[in-house]
Amino acid sequence: MENKNEKTNSRIEMITGDPKRAIRKLSFPMMLIMILVISYQVVDSIWIAGLGADALAALGFITPLYMIIVGLGQGLGAGSTSLIARSIGKKDHETASNAGMHAILITAVLSIVLPAILLLFLNNILIAMGASLVLNLATEYGQIVFIGSFALLFNLVGSSILRAEGDMKRATYAIALTSILNMIIAPLFIYTLNMGIKGAAVATVLSSTIAAIAIFYWILVKKDTYITFKLEKFHFNMDIIRDILVVTVPASVEQFIMSVLAIGINWILVMVAGTTAVAVYTAGWRIVSFGIIPALAIETGVLTVAGIAYGARNYKNLKISCNYGIKLGVLISIILAAVTYIFAPNIAWLFSYSANSADLTPMIAEFLRIFCVFFIAIPFGLASTAVFQAAGKGTTSLIMVIIRDLIMSLSVAYLLGVILGWGEQGVYWGIVIGVIIGSAISYLYFRLFLRRLDNEKADEVNLANQKKEKISDS
Repeated sequence: MENKNEKTNSRIEMITGDPKRAIRKLSFPMMLIMILVISYQVVDSIWIAGLGADALAALGFITPLYMIIVGLGQGLGAGSTSLIARSIGKKDHETASNAGMHAILITAVLSIVLPAILLLFLNNILIAMGASLVLNLATEYGQIVFIGSFALLFNLVGSSILRAEGDMKRATYAIALTSILNMIIAPLFIYTLNMGIKGAAVATVLSSTIAAIAIFYWILVKKDTYITFKLEKFHFNMDIIRDILVVTVPASVEQFIMSVLAIGINWILVMVAGTTAVAVYTAGWRIVSFGIIPALAIETGVLTVAGIAYGARNYKNLKISCNYGIKLGVLISIILAAVTYIFAPNIAWLFSYSANSADLTPMIAEFLRIFCVFFIAIPFGLASTAVFQAAGKGTTSLIMVIIRDLIMSLSVAYLLGVILGWGEQGVYWGIVIGVIIGSAISYLYFRLFLRRLDNEKADEVNLANQKKEKISDS
């Protein structure tokens, strides 16, 4: 028991100490987690690409819908992390524990409601997205992954609870097991068992379930976390629900917006170049996901560290966490962008190795070279919105994402791709330009937010000094 307490205390000391060190300690394991997650998504795409461009396009149409579930899980994880981190900053163990238990309760409800809605309207949604030519393939894949999405939701929320108290090791173990297992069994289900695209879906659900069991054991059975998960200590509290949802809903809507963006881009691509362009975008975006892993991982670290700083009213550390996160993200992203640009044709071949998809190689390579600029711009926007989430300003974070991904990216993509007639290249450049402008706006607003916090703290100090002077005069 003493050893458990020592480990817990060391994690809490780490995330409440030097913000730069804490971000590194949280971000680099998170990068490994995300690399593993994206790896098995990429490997899935590679195996599915062997079935032909239609199967890859079907995956592309389901991905935005699947991302709605991912978005809700990540949003709930962000809401839980924000409240737990702020509670740790205030040294309020009871609220931190209750927040974790409320997050599990919300996850259980979402695991039933959300898949039911998606399955009920799946065919209609796919047809509206322009997936008529690959409707059967998309339906086969979608039905299975939506039914098994309970495991994904629990993984996302459970790992967020572990990260909120600095426990990155076990979250990494669970995801590593999921990813490696999926990479191994996916080709067996797809080709050996001759299940085709349905086999890829079954492999995804099965591997996610294994990770969910591991996380369930750690936080609800073994009970060696800082947060106490004991049913007798659970007190249903609408204030905690509201506090979690204040960040969860906007953060989930942010991910929903990403899904809307993907649906919109697919629709524009079908309009200007057909379903082959959707296959290119699907394959290319999986590689782009690798390039933005550093920014996403650092965003997660900033969320925890900034949440603790905000809870402790340490605005200096709040500023340090965001600026350091941006610098670290940009540095790593420049290196990845250069590697991607140089080896784009080689990477593209992975998605076009079969006779059914050989024509996609030059198109995917061109896509990757355009999106190298995207890697470098995204850290500014992600680190800034992480600070808003950490401070419980979920609506502000949402507004920044709407500006970046809907108002800017989608509209510029339509302008260049359709109105100016630049085709799929115009669509790709439109996304990149929109993200550059949107990320700049988010960073500038973060600076204004920080200035306002400094002014508020200065006013409080002045007021306290005035009270002291009055007491001393009397």
